Amino acid sequence: MTDDVMIDRIFRVFDGDFDGGVNAQEWVMGLSIFLRGTLEEKIKFAFDVYDLNSDGRITREEMFQLLKYSLVKQPTDEDPDEGIRELVEMAFKRLDMDHDGRLNYTDFQQAVEDNALLLEILGQCFPNEEVATAFLSTFQEIKVPESICYIKPAKSFTSSTIA
Repeated sequence: MTDDVMIDRIFRVFDGDFDGGVNAQEWVMGLSIFLRGTLEEKIKFAFDVYDLNSDGRITREEMFQLLKYSLVKQPTDEDPDEGIRELVEMAFKRLDMDHDGRLNYTDFQQAVEDNALLLEILGQCFPNEEVATAFLSTFQEIKVPESICYIKPAKSFTSSTIA
């Protein structure tokens, strides 16, 4: 999945009233889930991002589309789509908890609750923890480790630096 496609999907989930824009309330609600949401909220958010046609289930074709653009194609791959189809089948078997051939929200929720690493199995739709911490530090007084601080500390000008 290209960044543009995933960003579009995230935007559509933020846009709760489907008016083509994100108002202040939708922005705050989306960021709340995005940055500090509970596992349950994040499961719902991720499912909605992955449910490309918003019909309440994720089909094998939707999985294929999500994975097709997120994998790097090797120049030696004769049929890269075949490898993606195999990944889709493996993911589907792992996520279809009731084995009914359909991946609905309940299946996805149960699979992720059993193994939280499955939350972003079909593509990254949440910022990593370092980015979330750095973003939140702009609004709160929290200590951000220097290793993830994106804003360099200002140089102090003392009498010894002015000559």
